[in-house]
Amino acid sequence: MQQEHIRNLAIIAHVDHGKTTLVDGMLKQSGVFHERQTVEDRVMDRNDLERERGITIMAKNTAVMYQGYKLNIVDTPGHADFGGEVERIVQMVDGVLLLVDASEGPMPQTRFVLRKALESGLVPIVVINKIDRPNARLTEVLDEVLDLFIDLGASSAQLDFPVVYTNAKAGTATLEPGQPGSNLKPLFDLIVSTIPAPAGDPQAHLQLGVTLIDYDTYVGRQAVGRIHQGTIRNKQEVAVLGSDGTPRHQRLAGLFVFDGLKKVPAEEAAAGEIVVVVGLEEINVGETIADLENPISLSFVQIDEPTVAVTFLVNKSPFAGREGDFATSRKLGERLLRELESDVSLRVQPTDTPDAFLVSGRGELHLSILIETMRREGYELEVSRPRVIEREINGVICEPVEEVAIEVPEAYVGIVMEHLGPRKSTLMNMQPDANGQVRLEFHVPTRALFGFRSDFLTDTKGTGVMYQSFHHYAPLAGEIQTRLRGSLVAFESGESTGYGLENAQERGELFVGVGVPIYAGMIVGENSRPDDLAINVCKKKRLTNMRSSTADLGIKLTPHRLMSLEQCLEFIADDELLEVTPKSLRMRKQQQPYNPRP
Repeated sequence: MQQEHIRNLAIIAHVDHGKTTLVDGMLKQSGVFHERQTVEDRVMDRNDLERERGITIMAKNTAVMYQGYKLNIVDTPGHADFGGEVERIVQMVDGVLLLVDASEGPMPQTRFVLRKALESGLVPIVVINKIDRPNARLTEVLDEVLDLFIDLGASSAQLDFPVVYTNAKAGTATLEPGQPGSNLKPLFDLIVSTIPAPAGDPQAHLQLGVTLIDYDTYVGRQAVGRIHQGTIRNKQEVAVLGSDGTPRHQRLAGLFVFDGLKKVPAEEAAAGEIVVVVGLEEINVGETIADLENPISLSFVQIDEPTVAVTFLVNKSPFAGREGDFATSRKLGERLLRELESDVSLRVQPTDTPDAFLVSGRGELHLSILIETMRREGYELEVSRPRVIEREINGVICEPVEEVAIEVPEAYVGIVMEHLGPRKSTLMNMQPDANGQVRLEFHVPTRALFGFRSDFLTDTKGTGVMYQSFHHYAPLAGEIQTRLRGSLVAFESGESTGYGLENAQERGELFVGVGVPIYAGMIVGENSRPDDLAINVCKKKRLTNMRSSTADLGIKLTPHRLMSLEQCLEFIADDELLEVTPKSLRMRKQQQPYNPRP
């Protein structure tokens, strides 16, 4: 494939604006699937967590053929917590499709991903998606996108972006919003005419930048990257250059290129192509595969530093070792180090104790996805309350600040502002629409948002929508009280009973039901008051010869609150831990054994 017939592009957008659905349409209409093949929706979301949550977590490659052109496409995450996936692929592509919802317009994460693309000098194409929505605002959204480009300092060439209007679900595109499209041909034509062909001399010394790491049980580690110059051949001897610039002599065991959703073997590939290389030991993201005789390293893109940290500990609760396959500090450390090989945004540091590791990431979601992945693999561990990572800037201690976009019915605007006010928030914009919804934009310290989402959903009765993205560092905002209620803590081990829970529910909201194994120090609910309260949910009714056989039928229990992993991380206080096993999530006090009256 000659360079002038290759186009390398990434699709970037805010969460749930339709990136993966658009890739589905491009794959179907380019002939990747045969007519009778059954294809599931969001075919690029391959792992269970992505399909369950409906979000893209890992950047993934595919390639389609269109009128003799090969389009190498990278589907990227839309959530800022996975921004490292976006930052590292900018070296792999020459242009981007910026997807924007025709109703919502640019959102916080739209700003984040677009900024990274513009800083790298990529050629943009604006795709206004979901034009079939009844509340679509095509003209207004296009004006908002232009304002965003100007605000982010786009060059004059980048400001002259082409626009295409799509309905990704139906697989249609049009250049004129008033004329309905019939297929995605206008989008394909725009990609070919707008995105430049990759630069690089195929006859020069080899330089291949490793951007992604994949793993296959049959061939082992796979390095995915773009050839910046030169030509690579199967079984070739190469030099691998790490961060220190020292070359390591190795030999390729295989060379592949992307074709649809498959990786097909290739004998050679030239500058501009995106390839998969196997057989290189201990290859990592950011390293350069270079010519053996003249090894020259590529500069790797700057990755933003983590903003949130948690401590991963070996499980030491009374129920430790009952449900997990891997529970030792050695296994925990090996797994975290293995994650570092593919996740460039993650940091893992040892602590003063050998049973604990300080893990830093780009946000709560970034870290919770790692925790959820590990528990599904059979790991058992404990996690501390998340805390922000402070920095010293010009001699001033600063903390991360998030840009928060909230959409709520007009009736709930007051209570949202009332709860965000004490959290040191700053209202940046308030915009009502014709449907009775109000869009609020705030700048809020990251630590002030811990525990806010669950309160927000309760306050708005589930009707509010909230998005957040890291915005900047600012001087410390002072003391912020993020949790107004204490915990209900069990002081006796056993099994929860209806009699014990009936008495406990008068003190607050419960997290457990009847027949749940309980140990002393385990958090079983949220107190209605600011202080912690020790209770006994394992209490049994005293038996007498006068007791009726139907006495327990009179017990009335309020349904307990089911806590997700993210909700548990938000809930726990500084003196509490979250116990994570493949089968259970339990919150507990750090003090062990638990003494309610120290």
